Amino acid sequence: MDAAALKTLTQELLSRLDLEADEIVVTGGHRTVVAISTKDSKRLIGPHGEHLRALNMLARRLVEQKHGEDAANFLIDANGYHEEQMERVRQNARMLAQRARLFKHDVEMSPMSPYERLVVHELFAEDPEIQTISEGEGKFRHIVLKYRSAQSTPIA
Repeated sequence: MDAAALKTLTQELLSRLDLEADEIVVTGGHRTVVAISTKDSKRLIGPHGEHLRALNMLARRLVEQKHGEDAANFLIDANGYHEEQMERVRQNARMLAQRARLFKHDVEMSPMSPYERLVVHELFAEDPEIQTISEGEGKFRHIVLKYRSAQSTPIA
């Protein structure tokens, strides 16, 4: 879905929720982000980001119905809230990975959303010492940071 259509959809959803946006910017990349700047961020984000998650789910479902599942690869963020949350997830994962390296032992993370798990998996995709796997079911699904001992190469 193109940037102008995403911006229009977001404006429409916000107006139906009786919320005003000061600015809406759509940026591309790995995942398209619709960044909203608003004075109503408390109402838009909600407790622990629940309203923002619901808005994202609703927007994705609307786009999927009209344009198919491939067009729904975007995220609506309000005043940088989502990016701050993802940075906290990354920092926590890095700290726990250091613990796994130090003690040479697997470390379990707290349950998290599918997107948060994706962020952690991507963070350690190229790490030679840490492997990530998802375990658990439903709302209890979490990541285990598995320590991989350094593979010694045979001497020729």
